Amino acid sequence: MTDVSARPLAAVWSGPEGGFALESQPWPELAPGEVLVRVELATICGSDVHTISGDRPTPLPTVLGHEAVGVVEDVAGPVHTVDGQPVEPGMRVTWTIGTSCGSCRRCVRGVPQKCSGVRKYGHEAITGHWRLNGGFATHCHLVAGTGLVTVPESLPAAVAAPANCATATVVCAARRAGLSAGDSVVVIGCGMLGLTAVAYAREFGADHVIACDVDESRRELALAFGATAVCGPDELAVLAGKYGADVVIELSGNHRAVQSALDIVGMDGSVALVGSVSPGPRVGFEPNTFVRNLTRVVGSHNYTVDDLAEAVRFLARTPALDLFAGLVPDPLPLRDIDAAVAAAREGTAPRIALRMD
Repeated sequence: MTDVSARPLAAVWSGPEGGFALESQPWPELAPGEVLVRVELATICGSDVHTISGDRPTPLPTVLGHEAVGVVEDVAGPVHTVDGQPVEPGMRVTWTIGTSCGSCRRCVRGVPQKCSGVRKYGHEAITGHWRLNGGFATHCHLVAGTGLVTVPESLPAAVAAPANCATATVVCAARRAGLSAGDSVVVIGCGMLGLTAVAYAREFGADHVIACDVDESRRELALAFGATAVCGPDELAVLAGKYGADVVIELSGNHRAVQSALDIVGMDGSVALVGSVSPGPRVGFEPNTFVRNLTRVVGSHNYTVDDLAEAVRFLARTPALDLFAGLVPDPLPLRDIDAAVAAAREGTAPRIALRMD
């Protein structure tokens, strides 16, 4: 059992008006199948920023944060990682953003991220049993049904923390879109997910990767991550016509970008829509063209535990490791969460990190 001389500390969120309050929490009483993790590092995702800005409703009070990596401190076993290893204290892990029961129709059909009883870290109200339910805390209480993946010690925490959101989401989108070696890939939106998509597509064997963004500095980063061509929105159709668009991954969520993705996809191509996670203007397409061109359009939201495992493997093997580490500046302490959130809202870096000392 963990040392109880110092209680866990959490940044409890009480809404845009109440803000954050650092509050000591009782040690959780683990039920069978649950795990207590000491959080090593957490990063602030765009969805956290939307919640903090009041643009995304969340039950209150809560502990925000879902991108995190940590070390197991206690287990109410038996609990196993996705590859069958028994979970033990001292094991470095990351975990799925939500739980899955494994038996409902959605889980059985292969979309456990949409489990009928899903509980999502950083998106649920605090309860008496589940108080440490997000990453912005010294510890996170992992409830039964959470997928766990081991994280190698060689992987920097700043690279590992976004794996269970940004990286795994990209892996899932690529899988659902049917990414294959030799494809010509278009990535629209070059934030954290877009840069990850560029690097993943190249590592997967894509012949060409076109990266599109309105921001020139992001386009430059995309080149460093392996893009073979970059452009702004106005040049996208020309480059897609030149190199092809077998797989188009739309990550910005902007309705004009979504329309562009549907317009440029090539013969027998696929479009993965990832960025549209809140309501927006309608877009359109001409069905005859989609039918004759054998076009596939898939929505992709969150991921499976197998996608998370592949995300960690990818980060462990990518030659762009130092570039990924450079996307996250030196972390701020949890007590400075307001300053960290301000930096995240200003977009000073793709990810802002919190350390728990």
